[in-house]
Amino acid sequence: MYDYVDLGLPSSIAIPKAARTMHYVEIKTILGAVAIVIALIAYATYLNGISSGSTKPHAFSWLLWALLTGTAFAAQVVKGGGAGAWATGASSVACAAIGILALRVSDRRFHALDWAFLCGSLLALLLWFVAKNVTLSVIALTATDVLGYGPTLRKGWLKPNEDMVLPFALNSTKYVVAIIALQSYSLETWLYPGSLIVMNGAVALMLWARRGGVTI
Repeated sequence: MYDYVDLGLPSSIAIPKAARTMHYVEIKTILGAVAIVIALIAYATYLNGISSGSTKPHAFSWLLWALLTGTAFAAQVVKGGGAGAWATGASSVACAAIGILALRVSDRRFHALDWAFLCGSLLALLLWFVAKNVTLSVIALTATDVLGYGPTLRKGWLKPNEDMVLPFALNSTKYVVAIIALQSYSLETWLYPGSLIVMNGAVALMLWARRGGVTI
């Protein structure tokens, strides 16, 4: 026997709960795939900018993001994030690639404030490792990631033409889709990607304003 969803319809055309659940999962899977496509476009655009020499990302931020997004991806998978976690996993790999390239193409003379952001991030990451509570761990992880934007924001403000608006805007959009695609909603699954919507959007808006409205 099927369990049916009560929609006030005659029993002969009632919708089985199993069919409704399958449709729900299919939609989430499609959204997860869309988030992956957006991520690929964003990072391909960014990597193209690096290879052309027009984009010089801050290595501190990207290497830290690679570590953090990888950790967040694992936490989302454990908490049943499903397809909504795919974009986080893909982002971890891309951030690592960009961070390594940044060490080769960017200026390695880092400002004292960059080191301060890095130390603050590592301290927050240490709190994440020692925390026994999963919720507190995710909050510490999110705080670490926000601090990781410090070097990129500082460099983008001073040298806006050495970074790109579009990839950050796309990454913000990507995480909107990824959150919708989550198959389990809890603070542990949505807090981290939610913070990335805000931070990527903030970087994109700052660069756009500093570059006089140029969106690439």
